[in-house]
Amino acid sequence: MTAVAPWGENAEDAFDQGLVELGLGDVRLIQAQGAMLPLGFEATPPRPLAMGTLAECHLATSYAWNGSSASAGVAWATCVTPEGDECAIVATIATDLDYEETVVLLRRNLQRRLASRDLEVVQFDVAVDEVTAGQDHHGVAVAALILPDSLSLGARTRTGPVRGGLTRTAAPEPRKRVDTKAPAAPARRPGQPKNNHDFTL
Repeated sequence: MTAVAPWGENAEDAFDQGLVELGLGDVRLIQAQGAMLPLGFEATPPRPLAMGTLAECHLATSYAWNGSSASAGVAWATCVTPEGDECAIVATIATDLDYEETVVLLRRNLQRRLASRDLEVVQFDVAVDEVTAGQDHHGVAVAALILPDSLSLGARTRTGPVRGGLTRTAAPEPRKRVDTKAPAAPARRPGQPKNNHDFTL
């Protein structure tokens, strides 16, 4: 989903207006990070959320001021791993570019996330919006992928197998121990010439 608000008194006001336009004005948001979506993710049409709902949200926010423009976008893809496991990923972007350029950059970001995880696309979608701020006002473009049920109390979130090639071990590597010390350099006696070096060990 996307929304714009071009007439904010300040950036925070514009952002709040953008959330209201997006249908999230009465929702408590938990902003999620990372590319992976919960297993079993399915895109569904937006639905009204009850006041006080706690919702996980992948959010992109881009600000503009006094006639300038900004764009924000979000994209998702359902995929299959080389082992045949189904999963889904998300990408977001915020720019001061126009709609068309932002769409291109967002699609490239999504492609990179797919490539770095060796995923094959099954289905994907992209949503981008552009705002032009009013004169002497702040504007905001907001794009969001909303997961309203992922944080429900008592919910059991399913996880998949560990993909060995993409996961590093959590255990630190053991440090190599050095049991011997180099001998100390010989002390110089008073009156000994400075250019008399001893390199023997």
